[in-house]
Amino acid sequence: MAFISFVGRVLFASVFILSAWQEFNEFGIDGGPAAKSFSPKFRVFSRHVSSHTGFKVPPFEMKHAVAAAIAMKGVGGLLFIFGSSLGAYLLLLHQAIVTPILYDFYNYDVDKKEFNQLFTKFTQNLALFGALLFFIGMKNSIPRRQLRKKAPKSKTM
Repeated sequence: MAFISFVGRVLFASVFILSAWQEFNEFGIDGGPAAKSFSPKFRVFSRHVSSHTGFKVPPFEMKHAVAAAIAMKGVGGLLFIFGSSLGAYLLLLHQAIVTPILYDFYNYDVDKKEFNQLFTKFTQNLALFGALLFFIGMKNSIPRRQLRKKAPKSKTM
């Protein structure tokens, strides 16, 4: 059973690790295509947040955000393979931040083709989010082994 669990974690984490590897190879000086596609969506998202909450999102370099996302996916995926809760939390944080920004189906009408594509990808990422929550829940529900104290042997003479 432990081997099957390990294989499942490897297959699950491969989605994140391979994505991080591809983004790392395409990174370049300006953050690569990931930064170019993320930048306009982030601007729309930040305007949406500031109009509804009054909170202004501070400006920052998009290549730094992409580098942080690559690091979170890579390190989180590797830690997740070995059963670490920290890896699951890193992947969970990545999903929570990136999913509503990249897959902004809520900015399109239901009749548009983009709505269906973005909504499908959004729900797929929600499924990954749910799987990570399930892993964390199962990890925390398993009681840790307690070392049994051996009763001291009586000395006989």
